[in-house]
Amino acid sequence: MNKRTFITCLSVIATLGGNGTVLGEETPASRPNLVVAQNGPADNSDLLMFWEEKELYVQTATRSEKPIMQTAENMSVITAKEIEAMNVNSVAEVLTRLPGLFVDFSTNDFVSGAQLHIQGSENRHVTVLLDGMPINFLSGGNGETSFIPVRIVERIEIIKGAASSAWGSALGGVINIITRSTGDNATPNGMLSGSYGTAKSRDLAAELRGKNGPLGYFLYAGQLESDGLRNNRDYQRSSVFGKLLLTPSRDLDINVSGGFSNPDITEGEIPAFFISGRSQLRNQFLNGTFEYRATPELTVRGGVHLLKSRFDQPVYFLPSYPPSPGQLRIRNKTDEQTVGANLRATWNSGIQTLTVGGERSHGTLDQTTDAGPLFQNAGLPASVLINSTVNKWAVFANDTVAFGPFAVTPGIRLDHDSFFGIFVSPSLGATWELGEHTVARASAARGFSSPPLGYLAGGGPYFTANKNLKAEYGWSYQVGLESGLADLVSLKGTLFRHETSKAITQVNSSSSTTAINQDDITRQGYELELDTVPFYNLSLKLGHAYARVTGDTVQNSHDDPSYVNYSWLIGVKYDDRRSFTALLSGRYVWWDLASTMPAYADPVYDNFIWDLTATKKFRLDETNAVETFLTLHNIFGSNYYTLSVYPNPGRWVEGGVRFKF
Repeated sequence: MNKRTFITCLSVIATLGGNGTVLGEETPASRPNLVVAQNGPADNSDLLMFWEEKELYVQTATRSEKPIMQTAENMSVITAKEIEAMNVNSVAEVLTRLPGLFVDFSTNDFVSGAQLHIQGSENRHVTVLLDGMPINFLSGGNGETSFIPVRIVERIEIIKGAASSAWGSALGGVINIITRSTGDNATPNGMLSGSYGTAKSRDLAAELRGKNGPLGYFLYAGQLESDGLRNNRDYQRSSVFGKLLLTPSRDLDINVSGGFSNPDITEGEIPAFFISGRSQLRNQFLNGTFEYRATPELTVRGGVHLLKSRFDQPVYFLPSYPPSPGQLRIRNKTDEQTVGANLRATWNSGIQTLTVGGERSHGTLDQTTDAGPLFQNAGLPASVLINSTVNKWAVFANDTVAFGPFAVTPGIRLDHDSFFGIFVSPSLGATWELGEHTVARASAARGFSSPPLGYLAGGGPYFTANKNLKAEYGWSYQVGLESGLADLVSLKGTLFRHETSKAITQVNSSSSTTAINQDDITRQGYELELDTVPFYNLSLKLGHAYARVTGDTVQNSHDDPSYVNYSWLIGVKYDDRRSFTALLSGRYVWWDLASTMPAYADPVYDNFIWDLTATKKFRLDETNAVETFLTLHNIFGSNYYTLSVYPNPGRWVEGGVRFKF
């Protein structure tokens, strides 16, 4: 549910009732021995490490590994090393550090659900993957990452712009969260960690990885908990995750991973509506894949996955509400299950990397809305039950053909959805390596986004079904240039334009909301990034993104038919490459929310938010080390929120220790 839908629902309620090895992973054998940098300007080892980290292999753009320098799409990659330096508690917090990604936190507390927007897109346009497995909700179409422990993440690959030729319903882009690889040593290694902070916020975790004969493993268990940083909000989550890699022969890998996570959030009191709420999510997933290297040129991959999500959100009247003190107001429950399978083959001849494949999925949604006594007296039924299913299949082909410094990347995909039929998504991109660290990119792609089942089948008494909804679709165009300046600075710039037809718009009445295909929307803008080589152990990251969204039903803070999202990101890092790191991060996002928002929304977002984290390592012996860390969040206690009923915390602190063995 996006922010505008949430506001609409609150308004209606008020009216009714008064209210394998990860691709691109570096190993000791994959790089030359490096000399530890001493205090001083960047030396050759700094330069080598910096540019090696830039020249990654990625897999998300065409569903097969290839150098990022041959990737025509606008891609960003963030690694486990970068994530650990941030000392964040959620994947969504990681994503706030990337230009072009606009993250709107739901409850703004210790760990919060978040709406993920790419270059001004709707959150339902962003496909979120976990090791290639789609994890978007069937009910709302949005991807939620709050159930994913940040410690299991090896890297995150992000495609900004339509990615339908590879992934189907992905009009805004793709976020692929790739989990940690299994171990490769008979002697296990791992980590024990714990942290404690303001409002008894705590994070406990343990992980173990190793290999026993042909079987490699990675195991994780963790618990997050907080008494709540603002307004009687609290949070708790227990998570387990495991991955097994079986290599019965040198040509075959069989990978099985799975996990369970149960975020439980008390959303706090909202006096403006005399209510308090709670959200409970239960996610279970199982993902099995194989990779068979039939010949040096031909690799066959496939897999099956199962995702089960249960969401429960009861809303109660406050004890001070005279007509119904403490009684149930309304309760929304969804039970979703998706089963899917895929098979693809990749032919790599040296100058060509061709991937062809297909996939199929079956999804079911059971949604129940229970109305409290007050709503029943207003004429609503005691309970509304909605059942819906969706079947999808697709075939696709993506190619990369290299001619010296040039690479051309054509792609096409045919999708079939049991609700709206067939959609064809072609794409064409090109890269040109102008120099050793300089590449120009250009791409054009047709994309689409499937309507959520909650829109098609209805979302309860205040969201009316529209079974005639069609897919949103459009074209995306991007050009960019990435270049190294004297081998000391990496600069990246991108221009984009996204044209969407039949965009889904929500139409409100006095008692409900429905979704229709109505508007044509254009999103256009630019992204800028700067990244420096360490100088006296200091490095700098700067990011800026600007997106202007225009359409007949679009409205900004000045009642114009458009709105603007832009962000400024700053990161200053000190790393002596021996035992101490410190990272100062700042972010600013302008949302330009419509002036027609209800008075209670009263957003405040015209501020920078600064965080500072420091880590000190103590080496015990060759294999064991202890790390201590301290993080100061929101250093200046600035206000930043898009709904005043969910204000962000002021300054708060947490610290802890990690034992690595």
